[in-house]
Amino acid sequence: MHASIDLLQEKWVLHIIRALLAGPRGFNAIARDVGGVNTATLAQRLEKLEGLGVISKEVESTMPPRTRYELTEAGYELQDVIASIDSWARKHIKLDETGHDIEVVAG
Repeated sequence: MHASIDLLQEKWVLHIIRALLAGPRGFNAIARDVGGVNTATLAQRLEKLEGLGVISKEVESTMPPRTRYELTEAGYELQDVIASIDSWARKHIKLDETGHDIEVVAG
């Protein structure tokens, strides 16, 4: 359990998974979908997720370099985790007018 929490709490991991829930994406498309992640960090997170079997990587061409990333079955199983986080946030996180979190709403 600790290993799974350690993985999912790493910065950008859940954002990457959320982006790939919409379907296979190339590196640049993931970077755009996630927003704000630097390319070295994104490459490291993608490599780690691939090594753990959460995503698969297909090299489509080498010149120019093109890769496509896709969730594996294990990755798609995280959809319920993301949906649960989203549901909790919609219920308990108050946003300011720009959509940024400002406080947890006591229930």
